[in-house]
Amino acid sequence: MDERTAAQSAQRSNAQPHRSTADIVIDSLVGAGIDKLYCLPGVQNDPFFDALWHRQSDLKPIHSRHEQGAAYMAMGAALATGKPQACCLVPGVGFLNGATAFATAYSTGAPVMILLSQIPMAQIGRGFGALHEVVDQTGILRSMTKASRRIDSAFEAPNAMQAILSDLVSGRPRPVGVEVPTDVWANAAPTAALAAAEPRVAPVDWALIERAAELLAKAERPLIIVGGGAQGASREVRELSERLQAPVTALRMGLGVMDARHALAAPWAVAHQLWPAADVVLAIGSRMSVPYRGWGTDKKLTIIRIETDAEEIGRIERPTLGIVGDAKANVAALLEVLKPVKQRPMTAELAERKAKFTAAVESELPEQIGWVKALRTALPEDGILVEEMTQIGYASRFAFPVYNPRSYITSGFQGTLGWGVATTVGVKAALPDRPVVSINGDGGFMFTMPELATAVHFKLPIVFVVFNDNAYGNVQRIQKESFNGHVIASDLTNPDFVKLADSFGARAARVTTPAELTAAITAGLGADLPTVIEVPVGAMKAPFQFMNLRRVRGG
Repeated sequence: MDERTAAQSAQRSNAQPHRSTADIVIDSLVGAGIDKLYCLPGVQNDPFFDALWHRQSDLKPIHSRHEQGAAYMAMGAALATGKPQACCLVPGVGFLNGATAFATAYSTGAPVMILLSQIPMAQIGRGFGALHEVVDQTGILRSMTKASRRIDSAFEAPNAMQAILSDLVSGRPRPVGVEVPTDVWANAAPTAALAAAEPRVAPVDWALIERAAELLAKAERPLIIVGGGAQGASREVRELSERLQAPVTALRMGLGVMDARHALAAPWAVAHQLWPAADVVLAIGSRMSVPYRGWGTDKKLTIIRIETDAEEIGRIERPTLGIVGDAKANVAALLEVLKPVKQRPMTAELAERKAKFTAAVESELPEQIGWVKALRTALPEDGILVEEMTQIGYASRFAFPVYNPRSYITSGFQGTLGWGVATTVGVKAALPDRPVVSINGDGGFMFTMPELATAVHFKLPIVFVVFNDNAYGNVQRIQKESFNGHVIASDLTNPDFVKLADSFGARAARVTTPAELTAAITAGLGADLPTVIEVPVGAMKAPFQFMNLRRVRGG
């Protein structure tokens, strides 16, 4: 470098402010619209939290009682808002404590920024036995994210953060990850203004849209299936359904895209009844795993898929027509080009099928449905229900009417037992003005129960309902019914949940009837602290006959 070039470089450096890696990371998160950080501090990220101390008005820390709790909270906030959220953990065992939540975030499409510290730069990969060292943390992080990177200096931090945040807001929502070695947090460098994280948006393919519109216009018995990828396209899906007179159905992640009270909303089991005669199916933001692998297909069935992930479109079967792109934009495009279709009234048939389905459910599962109705009666129109892997949770998937997008939070195909308490804390922290109810079994409740302390600490008026049968109830029923009554490792010894909640400083109640449950939830939603409601129950009938439905098409 000649003297003139060196002088110009020095002049630029002097003109630009020196910022630490920690400050750059914080500025990047705030610039991306992230205003809360779900976290648990530790020695490897101490310099980061010291920088955060000066920025709490911009990025509020919500600290948990366990790393798993912080990770679940970020995921819950992401699922409920559809917007990027962030968590910060120490490396190694701290990161691995959050791994279950990150795996669930990956499977449910939750846009979570995983911010990890690392052991000191010079020790990475050396096997010296540094505090919290694990073999190939970078590789583990890569397996749980759609993109990840390590920041090795403040010089590279701006571009690295811009790139990873662009990955976070582009394409299929899933976690991304950043590692920062502990000795890099305080490293400072001259940095210019940070570039905004720009989403990469696939353009609408109008030729494919025209072809899809033609197929739908000719359909005699169209059906629309929505998944989690359609949560941002509720209005467009409803309008398309009404134009086509096509029923709309969802299994788990897509509940709420179509208001369950709408005449064209079809419960999953009712859609299964319609499947044999359907001629054109439009799947929006859905993996289509159950219809493909469970219900069956044949050459008479035309399947159109709108999917943001190109790899997902052909994972199980190739559809007749695959459209890669954003659900909202592409359904809006369909509405723009769709020609008038002949009237094919479906509402009368659908109403009859739904009435018969409701009657069957209430007849076969009276106890579960009584509790589900109590939940729906108590939860206001804009309320959010967080489901757990419990008997009432399973029944809720097909018996709890969901009115709005992102108001039914589920772990999807991951089936993550015990996620409920911590995930719900994140939902409420992100949406403090929305009523939030969490339903749990006694087994799952105890997994992240310590985060009740976090809810109390931050004065989050969540209602946690604990259906207590003193067992891993589903496991125990299967043992009794399928393995000659050989009950093993499924019975539980529980605390007094009312006294437990009281010891945390939370409100508490014990109820024994659906009417009492409705009243207790209503009171809890009007309080200024979390409420735990214990509901003693006995063994319940299996609900899976309404969920695991037989093949009705193809060989």
